Amino acid sequence: MAKRRVVITGMGVVTPLGCSVQEYWDGLLAGRSGISPIRRFDASAFDTHFAGECNSFNPERWIEPKAAKRMDRFAQFAVAAAIDAAQDSGLDFPRIDPHRVGVITGSGIGGLHELEEQHRRLMDKGPSKVSAFTIPKLMVNAASGNISIRFGTRGPSTAVATACASATNAMGDALRLIQHGVCDVIFTGGSEAAVTTLGLSAFNAMKALSTRNDDPSRASRPFDRDRDGFVMAEGAGILIFEEYEHAKKRGARIYAEVKGFGCSADGSHLTQPNENGDYAAIAMRDCLTDAGVNPDDLDYINAHGTSTQLGDTAETLAIKTVLGDHSRKVAISSTKSATGHLLGASGGVELVAAVLAIHLGILPPTINLDNPDPQCDLDYVPNVARQAVVRRAMSNSFGFGGHNACILVSGLE
Repeated sequence: MAKRRVVITGMGVVTPLGCSVQEYWDGLLAGRSGISPIRRFDASAFDTHFAGECNSFNPERWIEPKAAKRMDRFAQFAVAAAIDAAQDSGLDFPRIDPHRVGVITGSGIGGLHELEEQHRRLMDKGPSKVSAFTIPKLMVNAASGNISIRFGTRGPSTAVATACASATNAMGDALRLIQHGVCDVIFTGGSEAAVTTLGLSAFNAMKALSTRNDDPSRASRPFDRDRDGFVMAEGAGILIFEEYEHAKKRGARIYAEVKGFGCSADGSHLTQPNENGDYAAIAMRDCLTDAGVNPDDLDYINAHGTSTQLGDTAETLAIKTVLGDHSRKVAISSTKSATGHLLGASGGVELVAAVLAIHLGILPPTINLDNPDPQCDLDYVPNVARQAVVRRAMSNSFGFGGHNACILVSGLE
């Protein structure tokens, strides 16, 4: 059976740059940083005092207060982004067969806020004071479950946890289910809310985070010589994947077509990427092959680009391996320079940026790229957005555990 075509008809985000696609996109193009000193708790005792928080997020804008109280912050983000994506798509869900609608989301950590809160209750007040909602709030699949409940979906509902590749792996699964006829519509992407005392201290203990406390807005600096670690952030990116004929029949606006997906494993170290990017390159190459796209036909890459020394260099080498001479011509940017690293949500938020680059013909920049690393010597669209004709774009996501995932989108052909 021929694979069915898959398109994107709706998008929603919650990010440190704003809680709508328009605010997020405007912030990216303006070169604005969403990184600031942490407000949700006193971080003065930590090595890192800043993060990408979604300070403008109020769950009651999307979710009834009683329902919101029964969700961890990461699930609230996911439901809010899903509601906006659904509205953006124009889908009339009561008129769609619910068995043909699925939900596949990713999160690297899940309900860390709830885990910390209930542990405090246990230690301070004893086991009888632990909430009955603890497990339903902290489980990684709570985002998918709550979206499914909100829209009454009856198709596949799953959750993916592959660290920082979670959202992209989830979107790859969604692509396959629609291609092979299981679903016509799927909510997919990722959500994360790990800017907590435990999350911050744990990543600090790994020496993974930037400690540029004197200049937080300039701390996330992918591919820059002076980068010193990634910046934690929170948020969600949810997209509506829809079968092409289903979307065409209802006259939907189509942002882009999802053409291919590739994934691989480093199989060597739990936290450090392969230093030559060999297995990230396999995921990129497999993605291009799956999409039927030649390396020379790729116009833009939204890089994983976390602002770590080893990771940025390895990704640059992977791009060179896969694209060869074309690596000098393709435009690349890391929007994490503006948002920070949303961990398991990053792939969803970043695919939105790649889709808008195609849809609107503008490349979001890599901000804070002031002193390029000699080992990172490609075109990273430094500091200023750029108009361009973007026909095909790839989004890269690489996670702890050696998980590599890449997804490719194009204009409708």
